[in-house]
Amino acid sequence: MTDPVLKEAAHPGPRPRMQVNPPVFYISAGLILAFALFGAVFPKRAGSLFDMLQAGIVRDFGWFYILAVAAFLIFVLFLMMSRYGDVKLGPDESEPEYSYLSWFAMLFSAGMGIGLLFFGVAEPVQHYALPPVGEGRTIEAARQAMVLTFFHWGLHAWAIYIVVGLALAYFAFRRGLPLTLRSGLFPLIGQRIHGPIGHAIDIFAVLGTMFGVATSLGFGVLQVNAGFSYLFGLPVSPTVQIVLIAAITGMATLSAATGLDKGVKRLSELNIILAIALLLFVLAVGSTVFLLQAFVQNIGAYLGAVVQRTFRMYAYEPNAWLGDWTLFYWGWWISWSPFVGMFIARISRGRTIREFISGVLLVPVLFTFLWMTVFGNTAIALDLSGAAPIVRTVADNLPVALFEVLEQLPFPLIASGIATLLVITFFVTSADSGALVIDMITSGAAPHPPVWQRIFWAVCAGVVAAVLLLAGGLQALQTAALASALPFAVVMLFICYGLLRALQTETRGSSMDLSIAVDTPPSAAGLNWQQRLASIMHFYGRTEIAAFLESTARPALEAVAAQMRETGLEPELAHAGDRLELDVPHGDRGTFRYTIRARSFRPPSFAWAETEEPDSSSRHYRAMATSSEGDQAHDVTGYTREQLINDLLNRYARFRHVRRLP
Repeated sequence: MTDPVLKEAAHPGPRPRMQVNPPVFYISAGLILAFALFGAVFPKRAGSLFDMLQAGIVRDFGWFYILAVAAFLIFVLFLMMSRYGDVKLGPDESEPEYSYLSWFAMLFSAGMGIGLLFFGVAEPVQHYALPPVGEGRTIEAARQAMVLTFFHWGLHAWAIYIVVGLALAYFAFRRGLPLTLRSGLFPLIGQRIHGPIGHAIDIFAVLGTMFGVATSLGFGVLQVNAGFSYLFGLPVSPTVQIVLIAAITGMATLSAATGLDKGVKRLSELNIILAIALLLFVLAVGSTVFLLQAFVQNIGAYLGAVVQRTFRMYAYEPNAWLGDWTLFYWGWWISWSPFVGMFIARISRGRTIREFISGVLLVPVLFTFLWMTVFGNTAIALDLSGAAPIVRTVADNLPVALFEVLEQLPFPLIASGIATLLVITFFVTSADSGALVIDMITSGAAPHPPVWQRIFWAVCAGVVAAVLLLAGGLQALQTAALASALPFAVVMLFICYGLLRALQTETRGSSMDLSIAVDTPPSAAGLNWQQRLASIMHFYGRTEIAAFLESTARPALEAVAAQMRETGLEPELAHAGDRLELDVPHGDRGTFRYTIRARSFRPPSFAWAETEEPDSSSRHYRAMATSSEGDQAHDVTGYTREQLINDLLNRYARFRHVRRLP
């Protein structure tokens, strides 16, 4: 796809009505809309289909989910402790764009979500009442309940996010590839990531993200309905839930349409403030010492059982628990991984792989463990003491469980109001952020796609959530997460292998070295050092880069192509507006490719939203060159014609040497 930034630079005019990668956009949209139409027209048949689908996945592919997630955790721990941990997510000289405090704060916000509010009370209580093995509602069941909850929300969940986030950050910031999922397979299939295989990967990512976001929205609207019922007496019914989905999705759509970056930032900050306030309130007015003791003990019990739990399939005592809980969570996290992975990738440029993995594993996990301990152990203690029938409440109406616990504490109306407001704000930011991620994937990472595209995906998320609730409630939400994650789990395994292969080439001297950070320097005949320094520090606009490609880079590549033709080669030079690409075929030895393209840069944003008309003065542009040898994108802005030819020939000489061409 051509870069719309350079297309605008070369051909100024009104912004296009659509900026999409057609195969990904139309196929993804068609599949999602067909699913929504089928569920809306035939809800009972859809519900039956969901039941059959979930049973089939649990029966035939449960082992695959268990092994895949175990492999993700082992893989990220290996990278953290290996020599690859010193590799930076960016050029070797790059520095982190955020302090540790800011970075941890953003990881903290990424670790929060509707799920913590929905399952913070309900999951520990359900494991306590109906454990997978053994008698329920005992002290031993209470201990086991917290271990199981930690297992589902702990290291495995964030290892899944790390695999996607690390691959995106590495290939985008260190190798100069687009910030899309297909880039993770570049070491395996090369330029074919731009063809049907790459389109299929992005389609899987879109479907997974859509159903993952819709699952969260479904849980969220159940929680909001329960909160409004407790606070205002609003009935709990599918009709009310559909109205709530429409209203809150409308708020998310408005956020996407207005593009108020500061507003969404403040909403994200409000999420954090409200969540910490609610957590500290329950910790302070509850059994504070007991909860802190339980927190420490729960962590120890979890670490002691994590290996056994990782591979536990209940093969000798088959039951539905594994599919209803562990497999559902693994599918849900995999569905969410493109969204969360892209977020943590965007804020982690300049970190080493070891910093990235240790930070992402520890900060969100420890906060989640504290949240689950405070709410889960409080609920279990209330039931054990007989102070409140929490188990019965969860069995009768699971979303009401949180409000039942808050009712036993001081100021129940205030606490319940904060919890309901928190779910709503998470609902809005999740819908808007998920729509942005899907829009980025379907637009081919276009820098400024039209706002209507994000609105379209935000509305789709609301529609899919409503259809899932009508077609089967919680069971349909679980099935959607499981089914949509299955193909993407396979993609993630290949991404792990591709990332490992790319990291292996970081060693200098490898015959497959893809990380040529420094080559023979350009000829000094063109620029003296003062002129080169001025070129490096100059703030280039998009029109300047377009002019550089047309007046300097293109004649340089044309001259090389003409000389090669005289030696019997058949080079092809393509000029797509945003890039120049020289291909030199060598039969079965492969094709050498040298590309110069414009890239725009902007300061990273805390929130997902971006302004409707980004201020061009906040962006700068550079001409970046890459070759088929997989070297990092390097800056050639300001090079003379002779310097560009030298740069191209350096890489072409390496191509011939590696392939042993005479």
